[in-house]
Amino acid sequence: MLNEIVELMDLVENSVNYSHGKVTVTDLNVLQKKIHRWVEVSTLETGTRQGWARFLVRLVAQELGIFPASIHELYMARGRDETPHTFTVPAMNMRVLSFDAARAAFSAAISVNSAAIIFEIARSEMGYTSQRPVEFSTNILAAAIAENFRGPVFIQGDHFQVSAKRYAIDPDAELNSIKDLILEAIKAGFYNIDIDTSTLVDITKNDITEQQKLNVELSAYFSNFIREHQPEGVTISIGGEIGEVGGRNSTVEELRAYLKGFNEAVKIINPDISGLSKISIQTGTSHGGIVLPDGTIAQVNVDFDTLRTLSRFSRSEYGLGGTVQHGASTLPEDAFGKFVEYEAIEVHLATSFMNMFYENAPDDLREKIYAYLDKNYASDRKPGMTDEQFYYKTRKNAIGPFKEEIIKLPEEFHMKMRSLWKQKFEVLFKLLGLEGTRHFVEKYIPPVALPPRIEDFMGSDYQKEDVSDLAD
Repeated sequence: MLNEIVELMDLVENSVNYSHGKVTVTDLNVLQKKIHRWVEVSTLETGTRQGWARFLVRLVAQELGIFPASIHELYMARGRDETPHTFTVPAMNMRVLSFDAARAAFSAAISVNSAAIIFEIARSEMGYTSQRPVEFSTNILAAAIAENFRGPVFIQGDHFQVSAKRYAIDPDAELNSIKDLILEAIKAGFYNIDIDTSTLVDITKNDITEQQKLNVELSAYFSNFIREHQPEGVTISIGGEIGEVGGRNSTVEELRAYLKGFNEAVKIINPDISGLSKISIQTGTSHGGIVLPDGTIAQVNVDFDTLRTLSRFSRSEYGLGGTVQHGASTLPEDAFGKFVEYEAIEVHLATSFMNMFYENAPDDLREKIYAYLDKNYASDRKPGMTDEQFYYKTRKNAIGPFKEEIIKLPEEFHMKMRSLWKQKFEVLFKLLGLEGTRHFVEKYIPPVALPPRIEDFMGSDYQKEDVSDLAD
């Protein structure tokens, strides 16, 4: 046995046996208490020991009945009205302490008897959190092991977005970057991918079909690419987007132009492949919220009528699960029940979880981070911007550079954050109607055993790229 494997087994007090590509859990209780040691190796180290830590987490998860899965069939069942429109699936962007945040989410899901939750990370977030797909999925699966969760785990690539700036300079290079990311994500167990080419919608054109033309063509192109590379037995859930979040609100005419054009384009490329399961629209929100001078978040007026109208249209005319709401985590809690009432299939949540970390971080660490932002992001400080606005807008960029210091905070801090996040998740999950919905997941999402390959977990995975023009 390789020395790296022996060392890793020592880290979990030999609660797992490994032999010839298979694992046996000999003491689950010990493993659950010690698996964070494998997470630390996966997150902070490089080289073969890091790769083996990630591979072992994936093997153990599968041995315990925890498996990466696609939510496609559940969403298509919603499109056929086979499931009630009484719950909205939360898709949670885990930017900081992903392992702890995911533990809190799994614990909350167990408490409300649900498995309809998605863990996601956007292309932009991978950049500023220094967190590539295989590291992210390892954190999520290890969290499921630690919390005794069983069944399908939905891991999603959020906003696999084309940079309009880079596309204008070199289209082929930018498209290849997205294709490389898709392949990397699929290997890591991302069986849910949101393709976002809405950055290329041209609203200067008078005709809506012409506005959506490039968005449609590239969405179809990437969807076919995903279908060509998805694992056997898995239909990856693919989401499209018709308008950039933060822009003007979407319309039925835009949705029709996009979906009609998408289906026609896919039919030309390959008439036998499955299409989209959901569609992201704009209803008046923005990523991260609008920060006022005192650091509070401005009230947002969400166009819920548009959300319901377009959700119903996407189901009745095109069989999709419904519409997706982005930029919602900074909304007041009393708004979350409305996502269910107005029939959103999915809602994306991110910033408030990161805010909770910063609100509770040790003062000395927060001060060090803010000093780093003052030095490295001074150009982002706009005229008239207060300190509260500046730090709120830029502090996400410190997560990657300070990742090791954050992870190495005392265990008491990790426990505190898990407790706070769990309380938050329980409230949100109940407001989103998730109580007692696990049986829907069990009915439509069968387990698919996909033996991992050690080679998919080896090699450096840190890729630095400019993500300043990409959405979260």
